[in-house]
Amino acid sequence: MTVQSTSSRYFGISLYKFYIGQNDFTGNLPYIGISGVKEYLPQVVSQISSSIKEIYELVGRTFLVLNLAPIGCYPAFFSFGCMISYNNAEVEYNNMLKEALRQKREGLADANVVYDIHSVMLELFQHPTSHDMKYGTKACCGYGGGDYNFNQQVFSGNTKLIEGKNITATACSDPYNYVSWDGMHATESANKIVASAILDGSHVDPPFSLHKLCYIQPIGCSLFTSKNCNKHITTTVS
Repeated sequence: MTVQSTSSRYFGISLYKFYIGQNDFTGNLPYIGISGVKEYLPQVVSQISSSIKEIYELVGRTFLVLNLAPIGCYPAFFSFGCMISYNNAEVEYNNMLKEALRQKREGLADANVVYDIHSVMLELFQHPTSHDMKYGTKACCGYGGGDYNFNQQVFSGNTKLIEGKNITATACSDPYNYVSWDGMHATESANKIVASAILDGSHVDPPFSLHKLCYIQPIGCSLFTSKNCNKHITTTVS
């Protein structure tokens, strides 16, 4: 067997993951607003679709495309509850992406193209206690306390002079109780729940289990995981 044929064999059974778009959405919000961001999101969808086709033509067959998480629920982007306008814009983008991926599945024989992350994260933000967490929209590492523990003037781990006082955004002692780490990113505990949902195929569209492609040791936790389980999950993929 030649080196080239060996490479093609392994590339052909590999999983290709795409997780882009969130920074495109959030990075320009302060400057051009939601309407401005929405104008170029179709370009992001088009680039993802083109990249899938390019990799498919090289030999790739299985693609995991993560859509946008509910950014409007991150403490950094709202004032009271989840920002409906942000989340609605994301849903519009996610639906656009879903349709593009549906068309891509129809056009590429024997390709598996699946996606989702939004629904899992939204569930965690809205119902943290259902998953043995306490805080959905409160940052673990931040400053200010209250419902959100986030201050735009000082980000996680940083110290800044504010009104004559040195203020430091410090981490909480129980991050496993939080969905949001620093107001903009999820905690390890939240990410483990998301990973579990992706690995078992329960929150991908269309349903698809990665066990078909990978040897995955049971991680011992489902979407409805426990606090202790969050601390000790181990996963092996080979």
